[in-house]
Amino acid sequence: MLIVIAAAIANGLCIGGSRAVNGKLGQHRGALVASFWNHLGGLLFLSLLLAASGAMPRLPAHAPWHAWCGGVIGALFVALNSFALPRLGTMKTALLVIAGQMLAGVLIDHLAAGGGKSAPIQLAGAALIALGLFASRRAAAQASQPPTAARQA
Repeated sequence: MLIVIAAAIANGLCIGGSRAVNGKLGQHRGALVASFWNHLGGLLFLSLLLAASGAMPRLPAHAPWHAWCGGVIGALFVALNSFALPRLGTMKTALLVIAGQMLAGVLIDHLAAGGGKSAPIQLAGAALIALGLFASRRAAAQASQPPTAARQA
């Protein structure tokens, strides 16, 4: 289990780094161009990795149509991150993306399980992330204000 947890943390580090790199490229070349280069680089990397391992993939024979939507969603994800990150910063973008992921997880679990009692607690978790973002924005706004006369005395 520790290996799986470490892999999930490493994945989060990769996502954070990827956001920063794609955000910088998106700032200079545009979000869609950043998404294109991200996915082309990923295609080349995975092609080399699979070829080296001898495990070239085959098209699944009976995959439902929606199983093919992951690439489209991934490209949109990278483009949206490349657009938002230079404007919001890495931390704010990451928090908002995590809140969105939690909301999507709650919705998907709710639909898959036909409703459930854990949804309110999961929604509270997403709300806490949003509250953390609000608190960080408020602290940043207060730090950027000049000192008042009461604070100077």
